Amino acid sequence: MSSPALLRHSEDSMPAPAIAEAGLAPAVTPPATPPSFGTLALRWYRLNQGRLRATAIGVISLVAFLLVWHLLTTYRVVFFVRFTNVPSPLAVYASFTKAIHDPKFLIHILLSCRRIFIGFSLAAIVGVPLGLIMGRFKLVHEVIFPVAEVLRPIPAIAWVPMAIMLWPTNEQSIVFITFLGSFFPILVNTLHGMSLVDPVLVRAAQCLGARERSIFREVYFPASMPHIFTGLTVGMGVAWVSLIAAEMISGQYGIGYFTWEAYSLVQYADIALGMIAIGVLGLGSSMLIRGAGRLVMPWRTT
Repeated sequence: MSSPALLRHSEDSMPAPAIAEAGLAPAVTPPATPPSFGTLALRWYRLNQGRLRATAIGVISLVAFLLVWHLLTTYRVVFFVRFTNVPSPLAVYASFTKAIHDPKFLIHILLSCRRIFIGFSLAAIVGVPLGLIMGRFKLVHEVIFPVAEVLRPIPAIAWVPMAIMLWPTNEQSIVFITFLGSFFPILVNTLHGMSLVDPVLVRAAQCLGARERSIFREVYFPASMPHIFTGLTVGMGVAWVSLIAAEMISGQYGIGYFTWEAYSLVQYADIALGMIAIGVLGLGSSMLIRGAGRLVMPWRTT
């Protein structure tokens, strides 16, 4: 019998304790210890370092803004711009604590949000498909684009008298003005996205036998989607501008009416509170659109 066979035979005949003592037992790897909390925290910090840095800079800038605002209003600075009647941050905060317990203030915010939702949704439902069709079919573009270009520069405030004449109630006229404010940015950006679609992709889809509906669904719409969401974001901002202008002129409720009423009643802290509420609501709605864009466009890293 050969030497390897003898060695294997001797190992098989030896009891387990003898094998362990002879050092012939197979190496057993110890179980991996889970990472400590400090290691996980350090790893999370390295992954989110850029985002944390941007958040910290944003918080510092807001604190600096509030500090400058407090100093200018406390010392009643007059330097080209007068801060004699501007309310301080503490006065605005006191007005805020009072307003959140007032149901009327919450009604103003809810009505403005409802008007924005209805007007902006109608603008997106009409503007995006119309922009896709105009970008695809030259005849439709030649018919609609001149009319849209004539109406697009008209500001929302100029539409208020016409909207009052067109619609039977103030609520409908305000929603109409909000619709107009967001419609044109959505339409123009959708058209721009359609114009940038690579024609090679369209020809490739046609060579593979794709029909017009499939080309729209698989080529034009995904390629135009970044510009569509850019138009939605811009349109949301313009919708808030249009809404506030309409509420100040013809509204009876809404955050714009609340701000204008505060000016008429010489309640300066409420004016600032209304402006801050408009900014926060506009920021929140734009963030919702950007979040939706990241969900439907996971291939975009920026």
